[in-house]
Amino acid sequence: MFFKRSPKRPKASKRSGHFSLSREDGASRAGRSVFTRRALLLIGGQIAVVGTLAERLYSLQVIKGDTLKEKARRNRISKRLLAPPRGTIYDRSGILVAGNRVNWRALLMPEETTDIDAVVHHFSKIIPLDENDRARIERDKKHLKRYVPLTLKEFLSWDDMARIGLNAPRLPGVLIDVGTTREYPHKDLMAHIVGYVAPPNEKDVQRDSTLALPGMRVGRAGLELTQEPDLKGEPGSVEMEVNALGRVIGEIERVEGVPGHKVGLTIDTVLQAQVLSRLGERIASAVVMDCRNGEVMSLVSTPSFDPTLFDSGVSHKQWKEWITDPRTPLVDKAVAGVYPPGSTFKPAVALAALSSGKVSPTERFNCPGHYDMGGVRFHCWNRYGHGQLTMHEGLKYSCDVYFYQVARRCGMEEIKKAAESLGLGTKLSIELPHVHAGLIPTPQWRRKHGFHWNGGDTVNAGIGQGFVQVTPLALATYVSSIASGKRVHPHLIRTLDDRGLTNRDHLLPSELPFSKEQLDVIRRGMFAVVNEPHGTAPAARLGLPGILMAGKTGSAQVRRVSRAMRESGHFNSMNLPWQYRPHALFICFAPYDNPRYAVSVVVEHGNAGAREAAPLARQIMTDTLLRDPASRSTLSRGVVASADPFDD
Repeated sequence: MFFKRSPKRPKASKRSGHFSLSREDGASRAGRSVFTRRALLLIGGQIAVVGTLAERLYSLQVIKGDTLKEKARRNRISKRLLAPPRGTIYDRSGILVAGNRVNWRALLMPEETTDIDAVVHHFSKIIPLDENDRARIERDKKHLKRYVPLTLKEFLSWDDMARIGLNAPRLPGVLIDVGTTREYPHKDLMAHIVGYVAPPNEKDVQRDSTLALPGMRVGRAGLELTQEPDLKGEPGSVEMEVNALGRVIGEIERVEGVPGHKVGLTIDTVLQAQVLSRLGERIASAVVMDCRNGEVMSLVSTPSFDPTLFDSGVSHKQWKEWITDPRTPLVDKAVAGVYPPGSTFKPAVALAALSSGKVSPTERFNCPGHYDMGGVRFHCWNRYGHGQLTMHEGLKYSCDVYFYQVARRCGMEEIKKAAESLGLGTKLSIELPHVHAGLIPTPQWRRKHGFHWNGGDTVNAGIGQGFVQVTPLALATYVSSIASGKRVHPHLIRTLDDRGLTNRDHLLPSELPFSKEQLDVIRRGMFAVVNEPHGTAPAARLGLPGILMAGKTGSAQVRRVSRAMRESGHFNSMNLPWQYRPHALFICFAPYDNPRYAVSVVVEHGNAGAREAAPLARQIMTDTLLRDPASRSTLSRGVVASADPFDD
């Protein structure tokens, strides 16, 4: 039998009575203890590192994964909004009168640079920036969101773009963009009708943030202003792939903006050019209207201006020149210019007398050359008088004394009622800004301003003087209403995107408070002015076979002529300084037997309507009848006719 050997036990110390370890065994055990602690520390450190990495990875991939993914995408992709093309405007024949042309510009994407000022500084060394550019950049930098591009410079040439491309590494966030700018092919011909656009200001951007987009323009005058909601359009967007320097590598996706609507006008561009040519260098205005429906065929105010200048910015010198010019080229005299109507107002006074029943057409009034009332003598233009006159003769000879007496008998309230029903002294419907309503005064109006109305005020109003004020557009509306027997409402817009406009019942001709017989008395009187012997406007007779025209002259004083000057026998208003001469006016319609067109002409300080305005009106009416613009109703339908107004 074998016995297992029991392990050797350490010897006990004689002194202590305990067992003692050998030196070798103690060293071995101490080494194992140190190794175990180091291993634990190493393992713990590894676990901590791995845990930290795991937590970081979890945070990056799970918690912040979507955010970081979007940031990475943004570093590679640049997205921005695109300004939409502005809507275009055409005349009644499809001729373009307001369009767009290509505009190359330099933009700065604020999100793609850390130092905007440094980039602008480097850019200015390559492409010079003027004071206006710098002021605009500073303003945009303060007020625009960082995702909205800053426009550095517009209207770049090919050389400008090449220099920007060569210096791209020094211009992080700068890119070349192509957009559109407003173009007016006919310049001053249509300026007062179409108006102009300009870059938006701070108030515009606060009202609509999309206006801050590069290339956006805001209508400031004319139809560009009143039709802004239809012309503006809706923005688009573009996504581009860029490198670390911000240079565009390629385009990923583009969503074009929605262009503004196309607007079709009643205006005939060729006739507009003819009327402007007839007025020449005069300070004048003229309106041609379809007297059956109120469509305005031509609306001219001279002098005019070039609206294209406003898109790129008008210089201080040019602006000062415009606003200090006594001829007021920026004012649309056809709708905002107010003038005493003079004798063109007499048909309205006659209709007031007839409709009130206070004067019959056959009743006679005597004209000895003057009319005395309250110690004041009111003169007739014919110092020798006209004798006994009926209403027909009073209109034919334009006798002042006849209408002094008629006006005093029927009263100012009746005159105002008749005049307003014909379109005078009331706000008109035309789609233009700053349209002046004019004024037909009354005793109540005078008292409201702290003054007393007297009989002399009514007498003066009877011949279109005193406080009576009208616009050339109102005169055209007035004569159209007399000619057609309906109250017409002037308007300029025919179509929107080639569609007829709806909800325009307010523009349909309405009834007048006069009978056909009463209107016929006025029409015959106006016919006599032009066509009967001794009428005041033989110079207005048409030279067209089988077509006759009816009209009324007017000369409106702007300075009182004293009795001494009149009785001297040598007074001639042509001897006065230009600014003191009377305005010359003429209103007319044709053909007489089937009225289709009405014309009003006002020549500032033209002196005499019969000599200055009547021949102009005859020429304009002749041009209108020969062209017959109402028959030219070819809508654009996407096809633009020739832009040359003289090619027809």
